[in-house]
Amino acid sequence: MRLLGLDVGSKTVGVAISDELGYTAQKLETIPIDESKFNFGMKQIKKLVREYEVSAFVLGLPKNMDGSNGASVTRSQAYGKRLADKFKLPVHFTDERLTTVQADRVLIDEADIHDRHKRKDVIDQMAAVLILQTYLDLQRRKTDGSKD
Repeated sequence: MRLLGLDVGSKTVGVAISDELGYTAQKLETIPIDESKFNFGMKQIKKLVREYEVSAFVLGLPKNMDGSNGASVTRSQAYGKRLADKFKLPVHFTDERLTTVQADRVLIDEADIHDRHKRKDVIDQMAAVLILQTYLDLQRRKTDGSKD
């Protein structure tokens, strides 16, 4: 059972995939989108769903810091509905506040990528990894009954 993690932005969608056991998330790619042309990257997502035998999607919900919903949450929810309608697979959402900031720190501190342009190429993928990994960890804690 593999999950596809998505960081939905206004111009790109960062993509990550889980391992078959649902323990870890790895970055895959960044898909360009153009909402004004109704290009939501569905052809590429369809290819990934088939290639990796995806059983569900996990999308980040970019809530405001106070927990309220803004335009980005609406965009993510609409994208999730589009995925559910097209692929007939479950769509799960997880809070993604600060994942882009965290991804940027990981790329600087751990991957030693200080060039902003090089980080820009992979930051959406890293954010998707963090979204998916957060979801996987929460599900594992629920299953294990852990209270970490």
